Amino acid sequence: MYDKSRFLLVSTLAGMTALAVPAAAQIATMRPSAPATRPRPAAAQPQQQTPAEPVQTAAPAAPIASGSAPVGYLIGVDDVLEVDVLGQSDFKTRARVQSDGTVTLPYLGAVVAKGETAITLVKKLQDLLKAGGYYAKPIVSVDIVSFVSNYVTVLGQVGTAGLQPVDRGYHVSEIIARAGGLKADAADFVMLTRADGTNVKLDYKKLAQGGPTDDPTVAAGDKVFVPEVERFYIYGQVNAPGVYPIRADMTLRRAVAQGGGLGPAGSIKRVKVTRDGQELKLKLDDPIKPGDTIVIGERLF
Repeated sequence: MYDKSRFLLVSTLAGMTALAVPAAAQIATMRPSAPATRPRPAAAQPQQQTPAEPVQTAAPAAPIASGSAPVGYLIGVDDVLEVDVLGQSDFKTRARVQSDGTVTLPYLGAVVAKGETAITLVKKLQDLLKAGGYYAKPIVSVDIVSFVSNYVTVLGQVGTAGLQPVDRGYHVSEIIARAGGLKADAADFVMLTRADGTNVKLDYKKLAQGGPTDDPTVAAGDKVFVPEVERFYIYGQVNAPGVYPIRADMTLRRAVAQGGGLGPAGSIKRVKVTRDGQELKLKLDDPIKPGDTIVIGERLF
């Protein structure tokens, strides 16, 4: 009886030990799963660079400057650049081009940027970063976020007045077109002021239809001003009295026609023109000047 009870006790302990072994084995297999997640950041690093190959092939569009400066815009002093390397937040920098033409960047220090375009500067920085051993395949982007060195100022009666960046010798007509064209109340001439202060009055019709001599090119620092159309006033015995724009070759005859022609009681012999406070007698083919006031009198019955 004693031996049988002892046998049963030993058998029970053996069974419990047998059950404990798989449980311990299960714990042992689960423990490595925790550290197994730790190497994932290291494994993620190659995964991050794997798509970098196709991104680099599409990268030529990335360096194009933000919506304002054209692709071929030459970087100059005081322009503000934003330089970034894909996946490397510690490199991202926004800096101004210094008076010596350089921009200061992480790792590289002072790099000459003056005279480069956004795209050529991308290639230059990629080569410098690879040569210095900082990155194996850096994907660099350059944005010109503020351009102040190479632009033409466009003012007056245009669609969008402001600064127009120039990367080559644009014609005046091209600059006006880039600024949205002329407004309805724009004059039919354009004033071009060179960087040295000299002024040139340009006929808009010749700009649009003439040759290169009628449509000169602009350079950085020039100003293009489109004034508001000049006007004259006509009252009295005309069919449509009012204020009218003065276009090229405006004469008294054309001014009367602009006012709708003579009224039933009007007389072309009883015309008074006031200019700068003085009353003038003009012939039909005499020119009308800005601000002239024309009064058509009644004819004598």
